[in-house]
Amino acid sequence: MSTSAAPTGLTHRQVLQVLGGLLLGLFLASLDQTIVASAIRTIGDDLHGLSAQAWVTTAYLITATISTPLYGKLSDIYGRKKFFLAAIAIFVVGSAASSFATSMYQLAAFRAFQGLGAGGLFSLALAIIGDIVPPRERARYQGYFLAVFGTSSVIGPVIGGFFAGAPSILGITGWRWVFLVNVPIGIVALAVVAKVLRVDQVRREHRIDWWGAIWLCVGLVPLLTVAEQGRDWGWGSPRALVAFAIGGLGIALFVWAEKRMGEDALIPLRFFGNRTFSLTAVGGFIVGLGMFGGLALLPLYLQIVRGATPTESGLQLLPLTAGLMVGSIVAGQLISRTGRYKVFPVAGAALAGVGLYLIHLVGVETPFWRTGIYMAVLGLGLGLILQPITLAVQNAMSPREIGVATSSATFFRQMGATAGTALFLSLLFSTVGGNIADRFRTAGPAFQQAVANPAVAADPANQPVVEALRGGGEMNSASLNDTSFLNHVDPVLAYPFKAGFSDSMDMIFLIAAGVMVLGLLVFLFLPELPLRTKAGSAALEEETAGSPAPDDSRPDAAGTPVRRGSGPE
Repeated sequence: MSTSAAPTGLTHRQVLQVLGGLLLGLFLASLDQTIVASAIRTIGDDLHGLSAQAWVTTAYLITATISTPLYGKLSDIYGRKKFFLAAIAIFVVGSAASSFATSMYQLAAFRAFQGLGAGGLFSLALAIIGDIVPPRERARYQGYFLAVFGTSSVIGPVIGGFFAGAPSILGITGWRWVFLVNVPIGIVALAVVAKVLRVDQVRREHRIDWWGAIWLCVGLVPLLTVAEQGRDWGWGSPRALVAFAIGGLGIALFVWAEKRMGEDALIPLRFFGNRTFSLTAVGGFIVGLGMFGGLALLPLYLQIVRGATPTESGLQLLPLTAGLMVGSIVAGQLISRTGRYKVFPVAGAALAGVGLYLIHLVGVETPFWRTGIYMAVLGLGLGLILQPITLAVQNAMSPREIGVATSSATFFRQMGATAGTALFLSLLFSTVGGNIADRFRTAGPAFQQAVANPAVAADPANQPVVEALRGGGEMNSASLNDTSFLNHVDPVLAYPFKAGFSDSMDMIFLIAAGVMVLGLLVFLFLPELPLRTKAGSAALEEETAGSPAPDDSRPDAAGTPVRRGSGPE
């Protein structure tokens, strides 16, 4: 096993050495996602800006999304290693800067810089794997990726909860270590990747599509900004309409620039003539919209509605992680054995939709065992989707375009994630104030008796509730910027707040379930192409030499399988 040659000409041991560098970069990015999610409520409360959480999340996702296709295109031209190292370095610098933030908007700016590095970590790692491991053999190494994601998913929320729950560590506020912890990990990752990552690259003549990148920024930033700010501006306000107009113009100019650049475009328009690419792009966007929009709310539900500490909420997300890992393992093993992949995104979208629908049924008093089962169903569905759709894209495109094809597919999924996070968090904070007021008005006798008790009303811990009642019970986003009072207020008085948050979240989980149904419908039309038996780099060498080997699983540019030397399928 340790000396047998891989289809790329690399031995299994050499493949593992390359994987070691990739896995450190992936660990850095995946740990950051889980560790921040469990601490974001504490960060928002401390910086007095919980309702601005969407800025922190979407700023990171916007820059990661925009930079993803750039990494893919540039790495196809100049080689993967230098850009993978650059991505790690930018990510580490952004992490260090984030630890010094003094406001949510400053944190959002630093996270935006950090996202410029994150855009390359996932897409380049997946592209490099496409270079050295053929699709049919990829499940052999998939366990290592699952180990990284599983480990980060398990320890990330726990570490994030520990840091968020600590008043200070070595004289530094606890939650700031959520970002500082990336620095030593990133330095180790840089050293390991610089030493072990060896990937051959075929150089070609090129033009760099800088105008495409610029117009993409002009198009996406206003649209994603209005998605987050629409609740405050008003969706038909002059500012919102200007943002829509600039965004639409930017997208139109991006398409024009891509048409002019042809083969050197950031996202070549001919890719959309490939049925597999176009359907995975649309399906990935829809899945990202529903998945990340829903996942952004789970830590808030556990901490605000259920009263869990950050550490407890991290542990309570383990059923989701377990489902995700099981789904990924099952999909990887069955794809490797059967060569079939279409059934997995279809079944995964269905399961994820069912899981989100079930989660929308939970409330303040739902027992955790039931919530845990629902999260496991959601995780199982997501595990069946993510790897197969990346595999489908890499298998359907030319070997020389694995980098740009992988990053383009990742781009659309991240676009959905960014839009979903912005829209769903915006929807949460635009509706929660009214739902809390409704809960105040329909509160039972126990609540009324507690409010009428002079001792309860005089308790300083209960003042946020008393002040809300004096204002008619309506809560605006500014008054919800610090929800830490729920940890100290009388439980009877806290109930309307928790129930109001739960009502808003239930509606959003239901919307996310409906979005997953749309993803299911898209994946039903995904073509099932035979999986290549050669790795991307080996196939590229043959293609460059002009003598393709008799590979019976090479799809043509339209995504139709071309059988060579074996007759019709």
